[in-house]
Amino acid sequence: MKSLVANKIIISGSEITYIYVAKRNKNIYFRFKEDGILYISGPKSAEKNIERLLNQNQESILKLKQKIECKKDKPLTYLGSPINLIITNTKPALYDDVIYAKSKEDALNYLYKESISYFEERVNALKQNFNNLPNFKVKSRLMKTKWGVCNTGSMTVTLNQTLITKKPYLIDYVIVHELSHFKHMNHSAAFWEEVAKHYPNYKNARKELNQ
Repeated sequence: MKSLVANKIIISGSEITYIYVAKRNKNIYFRFKEDGILYISGPKSAEKNIERLLNQNQESILKLKQKIECKKDKPLTYLGSPINLIITNTKPALYDDVIYAKSKEDALNYLYKESISYFEERVNALKQNFNNLPNFKVKSRLMKTKWGVCNTGSMTVTLNQTLITKKPYLIDYVIVHELSHFKHMNHSAAFWEEVAKHYPNYKNARKELNQ
């Protein structure tokens, strides 16, 4: 495998280490990883002009860098409680309030992938309070703008994997919210009445969840 070459550039007084990865995609994508390196993927033909593109997108790149630095400093949580990260070369594993992983990114990815078992457990408990729910499947995936999605076409409830870092009562709110959509596929007054029937404190939960 060809080794990746790291280069450096100064953007607004900040030194940025970047690696260009030639791919078949037509567009160019910028992404900072937890190691602080900017990984750029795009067509081979664009590599020779990459510094010009970096300078043209200085503001966006600095925002991406700031975002990953904030994320890096943010403590790891599982079900709303802090957990300690121990760096190890073994496969990720969670024991009580300690998680073993190669990096914080690997630890988070492990928690996200393992989230489905907890989500299924809570869905099975909460759906007992609803009448006449259809048969449906529970899925989990990373989503940028939604905590959950109820799809009556495919009969699935999909929950955002990042919810596993939130407190259990907030996860329960999202599940109740999505299950209520089987009754009302909108956000009408009738829908919120259904939510309130199963989760009276939903307004505070919504506010806390989106802080």
